Amino acid sequence: MNSPLQISDRVRTLAGQADRELGGQFARIDAIAQANSQRVLAAFQKHRVAESYFAGTTGYGYDDLGRDKLDEIYADLFGTEDALVRLQFVNGTHAITCALFGALKAGDVLVSAVGAPYDTLLGVVGAVDKGHGSLKDYGVEYRQVELADDAPDRAGLAQAVRDPRVKAVLIQRSKGYATRASLSVEEIGELCAIVRENNPNAAILVDNCYGEFVEEREPTHVGADLVVGSLIKNPGGGLAPTGGYLAGRHDLIEGAAARLTAPGIGKECGCTLGHDRSLYQGLFLAPHTPAQALKTALFAARLMEKLGFAVDPKRTDIRHDIIQMIHLREPEAVKKFCRGIQSGSPVDSYVTPEPWDMPGYDSQVIMAAGAFIQGASIELSCDAPMREPYTVYLQGGLTYESGKLGILLAAQGLEEG
Repeated sequence: MNSPLQISDRVRTLAGQADRELGGQFARIDAIAQANSQRVLAAFQKHRVAESYFAGTTGYGYDDLGRDKLDEIYADLFGTEDALVRLQFVNGTHAITCALFGALKAGDVLVSAVGAPYDTLLGVVGAVDKGHGSLKDYGVEYRQVELADDAPDRAGLAQAVRDPRVKAVLIQRSKGYATRASLSVEEIGELCAIVRENNPNAAILVDNCYGEFVEEREPTHVGADLVVGSLIKNPGGGLAPTGGYLAGRHDLIEGAAARLTAPGIGKECGCTLGHDRSLYQGLFLAPHTPAQALKTALFAARLMEKLGFAVDPKRTDIRHDIIQMIHLREPEAVKKFCRGIQSGSPVDSYVTPEPWDMPGYDSQVIMAAGAFIQGASIELSCDAPMREPYTVYLQGGLTYESGKLGILLAAQGLEEG
């Protein structure tokens, strides 16, 4: 049967070779997904999830049994005292911002442990001026420990956190738009130990975006006080319509909840409008869906290597998040790749992505995101800041089969020049 997708024999041949070479890595991913699926199922059964939890609430959202029970399940899965899972978080940046404002007050110091945070957080901490309302505006000082040879500077971190005014340390698990490797849970544990040894009173917050369920442990299992993430990434399983989560120490959750709503209201309000079912079902699928995204990323890495492009991580590297960097070297190639990914999307496949001034970013960004959930990076998507070294950041894929087709179309776009 002839394929309706216009993909050359050369690209298909290279794709077949890549597929055959990835069996060992795919088996490892499947084993982790199996282990994490057991954890999730056990948590659902332990907390006696019932059909009645899916009813949802309106208005204030008082006594939303499904919402409150989901908090308990997240706390169980992340090994923490408490959790806050809410649709009212508009994105991961919003959830992290609430966490930071809840943990810090005027006169405190925040330290970023692995260089600058993600672009959208620069305005939050006050490193760049994005208007009123930053931590800096409220009297919180921001410092960062620069990377050493694209890796965490452990000695520099130890020195930076000894100041008793340091009350919070932020560790970003994923690379963001940096070129460093994403951090493993083991590496995060080592950084936590350094902070704990030199400043036992500092709260350790981890931006966990893109990393959930990629390994069998999470940062809170190895010393972090709080993890924060987005529900339209890994833990939403491709079904959560919006939202974010925090899991960690009870006082940090209470502080963040007071910032999300208001002091005295905290976790008690926040209706779910009938979306509880999507949040539960998405979490149930979460161990499987990132595994599909990981396979898609591995396939992309190997195919793009065969086409002569440098990639990071390489197909032989152990993965710690779902992001794949592909170094395309020049702006036109970035545009062609993103347009190829868009053409392989189930939604808005006919749209041509163009660079634009995306809110929160200092450079123009081009983004391919033909997703069922707007901006959901657990669905096949890619984006790139239009600046040197002209690297695209690929992530997602609800199924390996569909993700693979998107990669083939992106490769075909590059081949056609």
